[in-house]
Order: sequence, then C-alpha cells, then structure tokens
Amino acid sequence: MNKYLLPALVTLLMAPLAQADYATQVPLTLEGEGPWYRLELPLSLQMAARHTDLRDLRVLNAEGEELAYALTLGTSQPAEQRQEAAVKWFPLSGPADAQAVPAIRVQRSTSGTLVEVAPEQVASGEQILRGWLLDASAFDQPLHRLQLDWSSEQEGFQRFTIEASDDLQHWQRWEDGQIARLSFADERVEQREVRLPGARARYLRLLWQAPQQAPALLAARVVSLASQEQAPPLAWSAPLPASSSKSGEYTWELPLSLPLQKIRVELPAGNVLAPVSLASRGAGKLEWQSLTRGLLYRLPQDGQEVLQNEIELWGTPVQQLRLRVDARGGGLGSQAPTIRVAVRGTQVVFLARGSAPYRLALGDAAAHSAALPLGTLIPGYEPKRLASLGRATAPEQVPAAVQQAADAAQFAADWKRVGLWGVLLAGVALLGGMAFSLLRQAKPGEH
Repeated sequence: MNKYLLPALVTLLMAPLAQADYATQVPLTLEGEGPWYRLELPLSLQMAARHTDLRDLRVLNAEGEELAYALTLGTSQPAEQRQEAAVKWFPLSGPADAQAVPAIRVQRSTSGTLVEVAPEQVASGEQILRGWLLDASAFDQPLHRLQLDWSSEQEGFQRFTIEASDDLQHWQRWEDGQIARLSFADERVEQREVRLPGARARYLRLLWQAPQQAPALLAARVVSLASQEQAPPLAWSAPLPASSSKSGEYTWELPLSLPLQKIRVELPAGNVLAPVSLASRGAGKLEWQSLTRGLLYRLPQDGQEVLQNEIELWGTPVQQLRLRVDARGGGLGSQAPTIRVAVRGTQVVFLARGSAPYRLALGDAAAHSAALPLGTLIPGYEPKRLASLGRATAPEQVPAAVQQAADAAQFAADWKRVGLWGVLLAGVALLGGMAFSLLRQAKPGEH
C-alpha cells in the first residue's frame, strides 16, 4: 500500500483549491440584455487578487459553475464636442412665378453682421416667401448641423437647397435639406436638424423647392462638432494611509505590485507648496528606485484656488511607494497625507449561464488563468460592440465581513499548504527509511 502513498500526497498537494478557497467573493448586479455582460473592475477588488495579471479571477453562477470570461483594458474613446449658436434669419421674398434667386440689398455692420435685408426692387405682382438668409458670421467654426424651428401651422415635408457664401456675392451650392413635422392624434414626429458638410461659411441661403409651402421660421441654430480622443479610463483606489518614520518622508505598501498611472495626494487646507520626489521598490527589496519628481500645490490665483495634487507615473509597476517632501516649501503639515492610486481600468466580460445571483471570485493563489480572448468569447466581436453589452456592477469596496472572511480563508489556505507539504515530506522520509531498512536487511543475505 505504501507505493500509493507518495502519488496520492502529490495529487492532493497540487489539486486546485475548492471554490471556498477563492478568498474574496462579491455579488454582481446585472443590467441590460445579455447574454454577455461587462464589469468595470473596481480597484479594491483588483487589490484583493493574489496575482497582478488576475489569473485568479473567476465568475461563478448560483450553482457554483465557472463562467466563460475575458479581460480587457480600458481604451481611449472618441468624445464628441458640440458647439451651438443661435443665428439671425432674414426672409427672402420674390414673385410667385419667378424661378431666379431673389435679388436683395443688404446693410452690414463693420463686423460683417447683417443689419437689414430687403428686396433690391419691388416688382409688380404677388410677393411670396421664397426662403431665408441666415447670418452665421459671428460663429467662426465649421458648420456640421443646422437646426430649424418653424410655425406649428405648417406640417408635412419641407425640402430646400442650401448655399453658402462669405461675401453675399459668390454662392456655393452645398446639399439639399429637408425638415418635417407630422401629427396624428396626440403624437408628433419632427425632423428639425439638417446635416451640413463641416465647412466654414459666414452666410447660408435656404431656398424652398416649393415656395408656396415655405414655413415661417421661429428659430435657427448652427452646430459645430469636434471629435477628441479621451484618455483611457482609470480605476482609483480608496484613500490609503501613510506610514512615516521620519519627518517629510512617507511610505505606502500595496497588496500587490500594480502598474500605476497616477497618484493623487490629499493636501491639507490653506496654502501649500511642496516639491516632492517619488521612489519605489519591490516586496523584500532593500534599495529604493527613483521614479519621478513633482510639485504639489494649493494656491490662490485671480481670486480662485488652483490645485495640483496629482503625479503621473505612466504605468510603472509599484508595490512599495515612498514620497519625500522638500522642507523648503513648507511641507505637508503635521498629519501624514493619504493618497489614492490609479491604474488603467480593467473590464471583465463574461457569458451568463445558469441561475443568478452571479459572483466575482478572487484570491486563489494556486489558480491559473482561465480567461478567453475577447474574439473567442464573443464570435464576430468588434470593438464598438463593447459599449452595447449588458452591464454588471460590483461593490466599489470589499465589504468588511468579506474582507475578514477572505483574510481567514487565506490564512487557512496557507496553513493547509504548509500541512500538506509537511505530510509530503514526512511521507518521503518514511519511504526513505523503509528503503534504507530494506537495504540493510538485504546485505547479510549477499554473503
């Protein structure tokens, strides 16, 4: 029977921990349609992991089954900036049977703003509204949209041509526009916005294709759009208290090494000016490695407070952090400062299966990564699809009871491994002793 002892002990030692050995488990709340959901992983939960690469992360259902998931870092997203301005509008009138563009005379201010627009000559016959002249000379931005509002008596579809000019003499044809207002019972459908090509122009001329149906304008606005890349989202920690063994020097130790993007220092009230230097070192290391220098301040300027309390670290892996303050600036007060640290946000995307509630589990030191590539988890995946997935949320902070249970579970798991290694070593010693005894018994028989 002894020959089976060693393999059995090795198997027991190397077996994955049970789900109870995932030291931290928190509930997930789901919103939106599945079956895929994305979770913005709070940094407090990332700090509860045993590995920086989150190989010990799992998503579980109510039956305790592990769900398929993928990990993805937050990426920069294009943000649309919108500028709007109301513009003046002037009616363009002409004979009902004329096809030519109405001739007008204008009066402008020194800045080019239109003051008066009138027919160049009063022709005989019926005069009707042919269109509108819009003055956008005060809005020096590319024009992407035109918003119109008109009297409620006129409904249906209204089509018109759009022309642009900078001098009211030379006109460039842009695009045709269409507005619409339809009512039925108590419902109303409106189309009030028209696309423009994104070019600059001081004046716009709108000429209705069916002049008899040209509406009376009530308002006109031009819109400029600009696309700007937003910085990748960051996940921030809760305030972290400092340790201090000497004046002007403060240290922090994170649960694991994290690629920090920024730190934010809580500055005391009042005027503060503090040149600082940052250094880091790994767990168990003696030497500090310089990271960067910075200037922190809270100062009055032009009647307002100007605050600079963040320092860029650009993804440097940090577990132990030291902040030194140059006393010539006055220091950071008598109390040790707290800091917040930030990393690039991580999203967990998972495929829901089985029954709710779902749980996020972390903290198995022996776990191996089970994450799938995002393109495997979601067949036909495209980056723009990520924002349309259902949303899962987890507690921003690990509940105290969960943290205590996690600490106890981790302590028990560590001792379990120590015990198993002890049993394994005892088994090896036992087998060695048996082998030595057999060898001694075999020697007398050789003579």
